[in-house]
Amino acid sequence: LTFSFALILGDLVKIVWGPEYRSVTVPAFFQGSAEIFGLPLPWYNLFLLIIGPCIAVFLWLVINRTNLGKIARAAAVDGEMVGAVGINTGWVFAFTFALGSFLAGLGGALIAPMVNISLGMDHSLIMETFLIVIIGGLGNMWGALLGSLIFGMTQSLGILVWPQFGIVFPYLAVVVVLVVRPRGLLGSTW
Repeated sequence: LTFSFALILGDLVKIVWGPEYRSVTVPAFFQGSAEIFGLPLPWYNLFLLIIGPCIAVFLWLVINRTNLGKIARAAAVDGEMVGAVGINTGWVFAFTFALGSFLAGLGGALIAPMVNISLGMDHSLIMETFLIVIIGGLGNMWGALLGSLIFGMTQSLGILVWPQFGIVFPYLAVVVVLVVRPRGLLGSTW
């Protein structure tokens, strides 16, 4: 049902905005680049390198250091028990969904100036995200961070070493991780 809804939504987007690629310009404040170790690094990329870990630490603090985060984790494990102690699990799940939606939108807005936006790009992003989670391990936010680093490094290395088959390298990393550690590199912390 969800996938068919995504297909219908994709067709509606085509009708309203057309199937052409779209691009978002880097904000004027981030135009230009800094020179680091003799190599130019665009200011926007530097901004992303700073804001990404800040968002990750914020999310970790919310999940692990607030009552709401602890309640959300408990509700994910045993929602019936959390409801039995008088907590409205519907509200907890709604808040969690809203926070996840906000973070997804923020991630999309932050990456938009770096990629061409096209209809159907979500399929490749979802596959890459799935591979990253498999590498890092389910249920561990830091595993997702480690998985994304490994995915990006193997993809870049693959493109550098063997450009025709560079896309294969992240998949090989997934296979190696699944053979060595079937639960992912950091496994589940819950």
